[in-house]
Amino acid sequence: MSHRFRWLAVACAGALAVALLLIGSLLGTPPSPRDGSGGSAGTEGDEAAEVAVGAYLHYGSPGVERMQELSRWLGGAELRAGHTYLPGDTWANIEGAPDSLRTWARWRNERADRLFVLNVPMQERNEAGVPDDRVAELIRSGAQGANDHHFRLLARRLVDLGVPDTVIVLGWEMNGFNYTHRCRPDPENWKAYWRRIVAAMRTVEGQRFRFDYAPNRGSDAIAWTSCYPGDDVVDVVGMDSYDQEPGRTFDEQVTQPYGLQQQVDFAKAHGKRISYPEWGLFRHGDNPEYVRGMLAWFAEHGPLYHSITDYCPHGVWQCGQNPRSTQVFRESLSAG
Repeated sequence: MSHRFRWLAVACAGALAVALLLIGSLLGTPPSPRDGSGGSAGTEGDEAAEVAVGAYLHYGSPGVERMQELSRWLGGAELRAGHTYLPGDTWANIEGAPDSLRTWARWRNERADRLFVLNVPMQERNEAGVPDDRVAELIRSGAQGANDHHFRLLARRLVDLGVPDTVIVLGWEMNGFNYTHRCRPDPENWKAYWRRIVAAMRTVEGQRFRFDYAPNRGSDAIAWTSCYPGDDVVDVVGMDSYDQEPGRTFDEQVTQPYGLQQQVDFAKAHGKRISYPEWGLFRHGDNPEYVRGMLAWFAEHGPLYHSITDYCPHGVWQCGQNPRSTQVFRESLSAG
């Protein structure tokens, strides 16, 4: 999902869904996350914890305020996953320059059981339409260590802000066609570059980061398994899964090649937790069956966290154009 569309969230903020819905019972939540101690995130020992529920509501400080408002709308349900993005326009922003990180860090540290989830681009000019041959050059340069200092600086900033256990969604949707941090132009060096970044960030004293490998659902430009950089540098196997092709129905999204079932199976084979940093409505309008299917999937498979993208056209709270989906979401996740 293009980051430039996320920046339009402000424009949609006034279109809050009307309060016409009944509050239902809390969706049963199976096992989930680790304690944030870092290292490879396996499945053993996690059975007693709840899935961390979150929403992407705004890239900056207003996103924190809206988390509180969304919680009230859900009858006081606790939203434990705070999710935002670093802009990929300049290296300064990828290094953690945005002031909003301070606000997110304060939110994270208000409760010990919260997760701060941060999408981190691997290249500047990340949405500039950079051609494949230039992307391949940038990947090779990164694999040789040209950008290590940028990521060490980001790691130091996060530790200094008091969020050393941040979940880093690094180079998200790398199997797609658009981002400058895409994998397809040079998969082998892309994997080496990911490894360099993780190694650089792990050198910072006090860090306990978890690195989340989160492709698009489906094969897209390249099979996401072809870009997997190794179990020693991946802690969580995520997936961004919107209501769009490939897979017209939710069942097809589960069973398609490189779909939801393959993600779960792959993660289990590699001893990793799963996550869903982005999900939501997209191509098919108001689709309550998709929302119901995703929530049931989370309940069955117990991801570390899931975070719905909530602004038009994806949303169920800040966007009033999906009332049936809104009802399913609210009834399922409201506090009883």
